[in-house]
Amino acid sequence: MKKVFLSFLLVLVSVTAFAQSIWAVDPMHSSVNFNIKHMGINFVQGRFDVFKGKVSTQGANLDNASLNFEVGVNSINTGVEMRDKHLKSADFFDAEKYPAMTFNSTSITKDKNNTYLLKGELKIKETTKEITVPVTFGGVAKNQQGKEVMGFQTKFTVNRLDYGIKYDPTGAGVAKDVEVSLFFEMVKE
Repeated sequence: MKKVFLSFLLVLVSVTAFAQSIWAVDPMHSSVNFNIKHMGINFVQGRFDVFKGKVSTQGANLDNASLNFEVGVNSINTGVEMRDKHLKSADFFDAEKYPAMTFNSTSITKDKNNTYLLKGELKIKETTKEITVPVTFGGVAKNQQGKEVMGFQTKFTVNRLDYGIKYDPTGAGVAKDVEVSLFFEMVKE
């Protein structure tokens, strides 16, 4: 009987140790933002209002996690309707032909403290490139409904020309580099 109990306990501990948790983006507490230099003297800020994503973890942190996100290009919002319409056109994102940008992780490694290095494939329009971004892990808590939530953020730069966004290729009017800031709160499913 003792051996059966110990075997059961070992199996239970093993299953618990390798159990995966799935976390989904909470859009009410998350944001996808960008800044880009205009005319070399100022910055235009914007965001995407429609996005979704999932994170698969084996614990209450990002160790060995898998992350997948999608951003709806038609939801671009700079606060200026005429500019947003131009950004959705073939000059920039060509939202009708390419309605989504995606990111799929390939690896994540712990750096120091609550910082990770996340590698993955970013796809914008027809181009997919591997990028590495720093991720700051905010931790896990319970929300007002008693559900577990996880928070993290990242900030990185991409060259828009690398992804086929060729309007003003000199970068004189619209800079080549775009600073991206992502803030995600994920709810455990």
